[in-house]
Amino acid sequence: MATTNDLKNGMTLDIEGQLWGVVEFQHVKPGKGPAFVRTKLKNVLSGKVVEKTFNAGVKVDVAILEKRDMQFLYKDQVGFVFMDSSTYDQMTISAETVGDAANYMLENTEAIVAVHEGNPLYVELPANVPLKITYTEPGLQGDRSSAGSKPATLETGITIQVPLFIKQDEVVLVDTRNGDYLGRAN
Repeated sequence: MATTNDLKNGMTLDIEGQLWGVVEFQHVKPGKGPAFVRTKLKNVLSGKVVEKTFNAGVKVDVAILEKRDMQFLYKDQVGFVFMDSSTYDQMTISAETVGDAANYMLENTEAIVAVHEGNPLYVELPANVPLKITYTEPGLQGDRSSAGSKPATLETGITIQVPLFIKQDEVVLVDTRNGDYLGRAN
């Protein structure tokens, strides 16, 4: 239990049974009337962002999120199986919880899994991952109709846009937040 005076960015609150992350907050002390705290909250599960105002000093429930270093092992019909890097315990996480991160995960990929009361909430990957291109057309030097980029299919099955000089079987860095090509991997 904490008060609105203790709020910090990144803190997770339990409001009416739902988990909300504090995106930003501002203490406001108007010239007339009591002080209040204006917050922008993001729902941990759905990603929905709302603005909420609290009176200053009001008690709020702080949810304890445990962020575990885990390794993706394999995918089966139930979901994605992860192993805790410190305890070696395995956890199956549903495809809905993994979300878009599945597009950038290969076996043995390291990830951070946020867990609340034993339930996995989301999977957080590194900012970029190296992935091999399994198929792309050869880029023709004079072909500029596509502004110097072409589609390439990665080993995870997702298709991204890459520059014309990238060839099949090259390893490229891909941004896990938006799927952009970042460059060749060393």
